[in-house]
Amino acid sequence: MPQVMVVARNFMDMVAALPAGKLDMLYDSAFICEAVLRSLPPLAKKYALQMLYVLAPVTAAAMEEWMLNEYAAKHKVAIDKLLQLRVFVEVRDSGSLPREPLPLSVTGRLPTPADLEAYALDQWECFLLQLINSSQVEKGTSFSSSMMKTFQRGLLSSRDGEASKLTENGFQFLLMETNAQLWYIMREYISSAEERGVDPTELISFLLELSFHKLGAAYSLNTLSDIQRIAIRDLAELGLVKQQQGRTDRWFIPTQLATNLSASLSDSSSNKEGFVVVETNFRMYAYSTSKLHCEILRLFARVEYQLPNLIVGAVTKESIYGAFENGITAEQIISFLRQNAHPRVADKIPVVPENVTDQIRLWETDRNRVEMIPSHLYEDFPSKEWFEQCCDYARDSGYLLWEDSKRMRLIVRGEFHPEMREFLRRQR
Repeated sequence: MPQVMVVARNFMDMVAALPAGKLDMLYDSAFICEAVLRSLPPLAKKYALQMLYVLAPVTAAAMEEWMLNEYAAKHKVAIDKLLQLRVFVEVRDSGSLPREPLPLSVTGRLPTPADLEAYALDQWECFLLQLINSSQVEKGTSFSSSMMKTFQRGLLSSRDGEASKLTENGFQFLLMETNAQLWYIMREYISSAEERGVDPTELISFLLELSFHKLGAAYSLNTLSDIQRIAIRDLAELGLVKQQQGRTDRWFIPTQLATNLSASLSDSSSNKEGFVVVETNFRMYAYSTSKLHCEILRLFARVEYQLPNLIVGAVTKESIYGAFENGITAEQIISFLRQNAHPRVADKIPVVPENVTDQIRLWETDRNRVEMIPSHLYEDFPSKEWFEQCCDYARDSGYLLWEDSKRMRLIVRGEFHPEMREFLRRQR
């Protein structure tokens, strides 16, 4: 006869053998909770009642201090029973990041906050320039395929044999605040994680842990998993961290961009100084040495010339219409000009002259005033009855755009012409 193995020795053993999800559902019942508590060994029961008033997780080392050395065996039995019944849940430290930064004795001199800010700004601008035009990016600054795929998901479109081009979302993205841009990229980076064989949950946990680390402190790379090291490499390209190599150790240093990851969009608006001055005659002056600023201004303004620290241009109807063609709205342009206003005009009311903002809105209204819809005109009906039948059919089907009962004419959407032609053929 086949040998039968009895797995559950008593009722609580059977309960403990249930899957975690079903066992957690059982604990919704007060009777189950009381029955489990009664079944526990005395020491396990004491631990369960004691932990009811402890809100934070307790380390295994701290719990071992609760008992004398001679009771170590009973302590282990009690803890195992509590874990088996999921009264206690073990939370393991992922070890994704060290709790303490590396000491200066290991790293030596680290970059100053000003150096880190400049590094983060340069990397972020280089990344955005790659999005606008790869020819504007300095040589030696190629980006990993995972980051470029992140861009291509919503900001770039490409066809076989053609260079990638910005989508409407891409143009709008360039006018966003830096932190809004950062969260957009991080969201797409996480969304595409499974395609790269990465667990999104681990990636989210790693990014949020990173945001709580000390700005400018060095953290060892040796404690990270392979997936986390790849993430650090990608984040370094964005300017969220700076990687450095020592004699025996390698480490990364979080920048301001990384510490902003856990901040809300409303709280994290950067305190950077603006650079744009717009005058009532539609002239625009941008006090900046950044190539990125020049390229962004070209999205909606005519750049006339550029000096080492000054960009001179104008807001024109043609330049604004070009922005509209690319999917940028009037409010996005006005918001960008306000958010990046030079300190000399930032305190003025209004920051951007009203005649300029009103004209930008009027140009958008004028452009959207007429909507072009491909359509077909039907006329010369042999009888009034036939015309009305066609009108009823087009109206009920959602094809009808316009009708003239007096002259027996109607217009339907162009894509539904085959259906209307088939209907007219059946009526003959």
